[in-house]
Amino acid sequence: MNFIAMDFETANHYPESACSLALVMVRNNKIVDRFYTVINPQMPFDARNIQVHQITADDVKNAPTMAEVWPHIKGLYQPGMLVAAHNARFDTNVMRQSLARYGIEEPHYLVIDTLATSKLLEPELLDHKLDTVSQALDVELWHHHNALSDSEACAGILINQEKEFGDEAIKNLVYQI
Repeated sequence: MNFIAMDFETANHYPESACSLALVMVRNNKIVDRFYTVINPQMPFDARNIQVHQITADDVKNAPTMAEVWPHIKGLYQPGMLVAAHNARFDTNVMRQSLARYGIEEPHYLVIDTLATSKLLEPELLDHKLDTVSQALDVELWHHHNALSDSEACAGILINQEKEFGDEAIKNLVYQI
């Protein structure tokens, strides 16, 4: 299976406040590359968000904006590219709103949500949070709410599910942005 696992963290409750992004590229069910950056959201941080991900305004004061990050990653988002995220509605909305804020048109790509795949394929779990699913599938989550760790865990979950349940079970949950 070939896909990109994506995770954003935000500075506050606004989806356009991306403060970090990680992408994990998977080819033939193997992680082949990683991309991580902090992002200057050009807006205030909420204490609650800082408590979750430990990223502060000082950490991003010299970081690129989403508009400056986009040229480096936009080539990955091609029609037909599969992008995985755990709670994809959140991450795709952060992508959409962060790009729209700078007048950048959202790309078209395929999405699969490992929260949804986990609910369908692992219904016996007490909940389907990233840390719960990672632990149940013996997927490493070395620092929950670090975008790179979360992306790697998302990739591991999808790889594990595809191996155990097959391509068809996964493909039925893919949708297009």
